[in-house]
Amino acid sequence: MKILALEHELPNATAEGFQQYAKDEARNVWALVQAGVVRESYFRADRSEAVLVLECQTLDEAREALSTLPFVKNQLITFELIPLKAYPGFERLFV
Repeated sequence: MKILALEHELPNATAEGFQQYAKDEARNVWALVQAGVVRESYFRADRSEAVLVLECQTLDEAREALSTLPFVKNQLITFELIPLKAYPGFERLFV
């Protein structure tokens, strides 16, 4: 299942906190890319928050994978998870 993960910065987050864990965060996201969990990664154009596309069997599996990230572990960010499904509307073109 494809899952859209929208980052939300937590109120206690500081620039120093992000800087402290930034390299480890990138390393851990890269490991999730290599494992096939993170399929796409972006930053929003309007603010500095990540948008990830995950491939997981369940939302719980996605939560578990994201919980390994240093920014999540250190309570700098959280993710809103949105399960996605294929758009069914094209079917109307063929009936």
